[in-house]
Amino acid sequence: MNENEEDFVMAFQDSCDRPTLLLIHGFPLSSQMWTPQLEDLGEYVRVIAPDLRGFGQSDSVPGPYTIAQLADDCADLLGHLNVASPFVVCGLSMGGYIALEFYRRYPELVAGLILVSTRAGADSEEAKANRDKSAELAKNEGATAVSAQMLPKMMAPEFYESDEELVEFVEEIMSAASLNGVVGALAAMRDRIDSTPTLDDIAAPVLIIHGADDQLIPPSEAELMYKAIPDADLVIIPDAGHLPNLEQPDIFNDAVIDFLEELFGEDDEDE
Repeated sequence: MNENEEDFVMAFQDSCDRPTLLLIHGFPLSSQMWTPQLEDLGEYVRVIAPDLRGFGQSDSVPGPYTIAQLADDCADLLGHLNVASPFVVCGLSMGGYIALEFYRRYPELVAGLILVSTRAGADSEEAKANRDKSAELAKNEGATAVSAQMLPKMMAPEFYESDEELVEFVEEIMSAASLNGVVGALAAMRDRIDSTPTLDDIAAPVLIIHGADDQLIPPSEAELMYKAIPDADLVIIPDAGHLPNLEQPDIFNDAVIDFLEELFGEDDEDE
């Protein structure tokens, strides 16, 4: 699907052969951010968590990237694995942008969407300029310079100040991002389209999850999506920032399990 480019090797984690949940990580993270979900949700669904190009164990492919390209990468992976459709697509932050694009491109494959810590709107001119500044910082000082700037804002302040183990875990994941991945993804996010006009066209059920203390994307963005999408539920998780799946994994997983049971039925876990 991705024309005029060399093939690359995409790493991923895969749990079992039940109805499938695709987990798309945020920036500048990897599939490792979904560790609590890979451990706990496998009783209910097959969980596949890819490393996007340039992140985790996937190849460091030169950019720039596009959100459409990253969505196609995910579709190609699931096609390669012969995953039965429809399946659930979940994305956090940048992964949410990809999930929305995935639905626009492959609506027939999607049984439901889970949008976490994300927004529908495109970048403002100021935000685009900041993406470019971050890309220059990465080129001049290395990819970890961008991660270092972001790390204090990735979690609720109380977690950043008190949970040293979680901070170190997130920092370790972010430090593995390649320069190509960081610069390429920044371009993809900068140039993404505004998804707001197409929200009312989403026919699949949608679960929106957001941390009450998100410092990067305010909960008001989640509320805007909730009001615009015809069949949507909204869960605001208290005492959580931009990574509610890591900060409050039990609450996050319970919300996802409830959503999956509504979609696939409670009996799937006993098959």
